Amino acid sequence: MTDDVAQVAQAAIARHVKALRQGRRWSLDELASRSGVSKGMLVQIEGAKTNPSIGTLCRIAESFGVNIGRLLESEPEPVVRIVGADEPPVLWRGGAGGTGRLLRGVNDPAFVEVWEWRMPPGETHDSGDHSSGTRELIHLREGSLVVTVDGSQYTVRTGETIDFRADRPHTYRNAADVEAVLTMVVVMPEGEFDRRAPRPSSP
Repeated sequence: MTDDVAQVAQAAIARHVKALRQGRRWSLDELASRSGVSKGMLVQIEGAKTNPSIGTLCRIAESFGVNIGRLLESEPEPVVRIVGADEPPVLWRGGAGGTGRLLRGVNDPAFVEVWEWRMPPGETHDSGDHSSGTRELIHLREGSLVVTVDGSQYTVRTGETIDFRADRPHTYRNAADVEAVLTMVVVMPEGEFDRRAPRPSSP
């Protein structure tokens, strides 16, 4: 993501977070409590003074009952939109050089995100948990991936697809010696999410 694209994304996030918060008449303290993101970080985000991590964006978006794509919108949704190859922002960068790009996120008629992830050998991403009822579908285009869901490990290989409940802790790890390239679809339930509320127990 170029500096110009990063600045546009940062400004859009700042504008939307503030508008969504004020539209609900929430104080910064209320949003901090609901999302688990510190008030200081929220002040930085609304002031367009920082590029929040993917985990931070997830928590904020979930607290509003929207997806990350909603926080990045620069203009009203058209009837048809083609997203350019270089347009999707990189919202995650791993320690081994991996990237996660949000190809598209929609809020109507359902909350859906489409991602492209590239994870070099040795790369790991701990995704934590999402709002209750969230599901993830991951299709391995190249390589293999070890997905840990609620403590259980699953190996997904080229051409395979894994579908799992993402409202519990989960981790992605490339334990192979070649890059893993995957397409991820995240489907989220409607409604605001308050992290102070009790979480459902695993079945």
